[in-house]
Amino acid sequence: MNSELAHIARYRLQNQQIVQSSIQTIGEMAAWMGATQAQDYTHGKWAFGLRLPHTTDADVEAAIDRSDIIRTHVLRPTWHFVAAEDLRWMLALSAPQINTVMATYNVSLGLDQHTFEHSKAIMAKSLEGGRQLTREEIMTDLERAGIATDSLRGNHLMMRAEIDGLVCNGSRRGKQITYALIDERIPKSKMLDKPAALEELARRYFRSHAPATLHDYQWWSGLKMPDARAGLEAIQPELVSETIGKQTFWMPNDFKASDADTSGPFLLPAFDEYLVSYRDRAASLDGSKKAQAITGNGIFKPVVLHHGWVHGVWQRTFLKKRLAMEYTWFENGVAANLLETAHRRLATFYGLDM
Repeated sequence: MNSELAHIARYRLQNQQIVQSSIQTIGEMAAWMGATQAQDYTHGKWAFGLRLPHTTDADVEAAIDRSDIIRTHVLRPTWHFVAAEDLRWMLALSAPQINTVMATYNVSLGLDQHTFEHSKAIMAKSLEGGRQLTREEIMTDLERAGIATDSLRGNHLMMRAEIDGLVCNGSRRGKQITYALIDERIPKSKMLDKPAALEELARRYFRSHAPATLHDYQWWSGLKMPDARAGLEAIQPELVSETIGKQTFWMPNDFKASDADTSGPFLLPAFDEYLVSYRDRAASLDGSKKAQAITGNGIFKPVVLHHGWVHGVWQRTFLKKRLAMEYTWFENGVAANLLETAHRRLATFYGLDM
């Protein structure tokens, strides 16, 4: 890795709060990151544990139960954790683009506006009064109302209800994910008009993910390029740029490089923002190893990061009282003694021994 890419990696570790985190609470971290991908629920929780020392899995569950953070489909779209107060304006900004992307799929499944409105009315009735139901229970209610939920129709009906701001994830029931009404989990939250929302989303991204390019931001946000560019232009007085090769990277103009140790190693969760939030990942991942870290259908594996660079992938096994780890290295692995601290931190997050 050349020196220019190395400093990009170091600065990203700092801005993403993986090293020397200055943030205290889970809700504040969600707001700082803008949106934290949570396609894998358990790994999505570890994304907060990684960035907030002494935070446990139970702490993140409690934040979800309190509605400090909300898990729903937003941006590209995929599952994300977002701060509760940001949910409504992010959904309003994302919805038009998401619905455009999903339109062809919806037509192929025979889903029209009437069906969506009918299904949302059924969901609202089923969930009103603070009820939290699993997806299977909601599908049962839809089927009873004459709405077919097979052949991926159920997935699209649930996603549309999320995107339209009706439902989001509730508290877990055992190991099952539930859904709840947004208006009952988040009674009041701010709304922004489109120009203000474009500006604020760009601000969140470039303060927490920098150095990053416009194309990185457009990928992460899921916005059309004109909207992504408008957001970046709105906050340019707050940024500085550096051209490396043919790419222009943007950084907050008040950024101060830390002298903290950024070597790690760090055990990044699946779909971690450190990798998933950039179109170009050359600062941290050897292109020849991409297939070993990211599957052909876009599954980002949990990876071992050392000196900002992906060296391999990891897999955990929950035993009765301890957490066992298995590593698959790309080439040169990370020494076992260096991995002990990272292993211990992950085990402590789950309340287990090594």
